[in-house]
Amino acid sequence: MSEKKTGVLGGFKAFLMRGNVIDLAIAVVIGAAFTNIVNSVVKGVINPVVGAFGTKDLDHYAACLKGPCSRNGATGEVTKGVYIQWGAVLSATLTFLITAAVVYFLMLLPMKRWQDRQAAKAPAENKPSEPTEIELLAQIRDTLIEQRRGPGTDSVPSPR
Repeated sequence: MSEKKTGVLGGFKAFLMRGNVIDLAIAVVIGAAFTNIVNSVVKGVINPVVGAFGTKDLDHYAACLKGPCSRNGATGEVTKGVYIQWGAVLSATLTFLITAAVVYFLMLLPMKRWQDRQAAKAPAENKPSEPTEIELLAQIRDTLIEQRRGPGTDSVPSPR
């Protein structure tokens, strides 16, 4: 029983120590910190721009689906009717788009360019050359001839 626990725990330790798990943990921490930045940009820049056309807070944009609709003035909770809170969806969509754009343009694109440069610097000699079509056909021919000869004979049997 102790061997299984050691094996399972050893496997778990190996899993945790793999590079991609550590990279994932770092990405989660950075992503959590980055979320605060994006939320601040949306609330501090995007919402006021949208607020120039209406209310400052996108969360207050709503449509009454089934009326009559009314809200509590102090808390903003719906007391009567059915509201669709499309402002909150719009705010979340803007946050997602900004996050995706920053990740793509500031992380993915530079990393891809760096990898392309590294691949161009690597010597092309390391890659084995692929056989040509003629070479492949010659190998197939030679294999078929060896199969027809049989073991220990040098002559090729006549075709039927």
